[in-house]
Formats: sequence, C-alpha cells, structure tokens
Amino acid sequence: MNMDGRDGEARRRIVLVEDDDLQGMLLEVYLREHGLEVQRVGRGDEAPALILGTQPDAVILDTMLPGKDGFEVCREVRPGYLGPILMLTARSENLDQVLGLELGADNYLIKPVEPRVILAHLRASMRRPQTPSAGERDELRYGLFSINRATRSVRLGDEELSFSTAEFDLLWLLAEHAGAILSRDAIKRALHGIDHDGLDRSIDMRISRLRRRLGDDAEQPTRIKTVRARGYLFSRTDWN
Repeated sequence: MNMDGRDGEARRRIVLVEDDDLQGMLLEVYLREHGLEVQRVGRGDEAPALILGTQPDAVILDTMLPGKDGFEVCREVRPGYLGPILMLTARSENLDQVLGLELGADNYLIKPVEPRVILAHLRASMRRPQTPSAGERDELRYGLFSINRATRSVRLGDEELSFSTAEFDLLWLLAEHAGAILSRDAIKRALHGIDHDGLDRSIDMRISRLRRRLGDDAEQPTRIKTVRARGYLFSRTDWN
C-alpha cells in the first residue's frame, strides 16, 4: 500500500454536498487525487435521493445549502443511511454543533478547514473494523442485549436496532469493556487514534443517542452510566 493509503481506499465512494462551486471543486479534486470516488451535488433538496440511492462510504455535508439545509438533509437520510456523515459549517455556535450531532452526524468541522484535515477525518470515520484475532469474540450478550461485530447487528429483546457506523463502533467498545470505566480520552484514542481535546462533544452526544435507543433513563441511566470526572461504564446487568 502507498504511504498515503490510496490503494486501501481506491473503491471508497464519497458524496459531497457543497453549494460553493470553487470550494467544492477544490475539495473534490483533492479527494480524487487521494484515491476516493466523489459525487458532488450543490443543492440540499437533491442530496437525500443521491445519498439513499447510492449508499456511499461517507458523506460530507455542508450546513448552508439552497433548497434544504444540511440539518434537514441529515435528519432525512439518517434512518436509511448508516454510514458516517461529516458536517461542515462556517458558523461556530455550540448549538449548531450539538444539533448536527443530535441529528446523527458523526463529526462536525468549522470552516475554513483544509482538505487534508477533512481527508484525515474521513479516513478515521471509514476505518474498517479489524478482523478479530483468534480467540476474540464476535458476539457479546448481557441479559436481553446482544451485539454482533461480524454482522454489525444489535438486538434488545425481540427488537433489532439499527445504528450508524460511529454509534455501533462506540457501542461495541463500551460493551466489550463492560464493567470498566472508559474515559473520553480512551474512547477517542480507540475509535479515532487521537486524544479528546476537551471541547469535542461528539462522544457525549453519541452516548445520549445510544441511551435513547437502548431505553436507558436519560436522567438516571443504569445501562450506560456516567461516572463523574472519569468517563462511561457499560453495565453487565440491568438488561432484563
């Protein structure tokens, strides 16, 4: 493989939703030069059909778009698209970041942002799960809860639940370390290979979404517990 990882990403397909022709063209060219296939669309109201119809490996989604803004696009496609969504915005308000993450975005970058930074985030979000070593388990069970890494499936009782790529990876990491406290730093390093910067709320938002989907009490969670000043703990019990 080349040092820039092109061979391993030669077939990765990206949908880029960006209405600025110059910025969109520059980013598209840069990503293509690094081995990614890119389909670009400039209107928000045209994006959902393209994303849901082609099911790309990742989506880069601007927030300010004609026809339909990026938040609406994210809300519309997330139930039918489980791949990573990277949102870009020229605004830095915390509420915008929280909204994007609550709607199912996997990451949120503030413009101006260099193409190499976007590529780095794409590579982290599209990193395929490593093949388990001999002796590693593909399935974990705790009471009525089960998660299977090989099939990327989650069940709670008789119900099968769907999660985005980032949500599933976080849920597997927590379940694999059930009974242990994982700090935000440990989670960020395990999932993305970088340290938590203290301002990134993506992990907290993802935990919140996991709790809702798993029927956990938002005020007093028992299935995914918050341990003050230390991190999160996935319970081995409380799944009946």
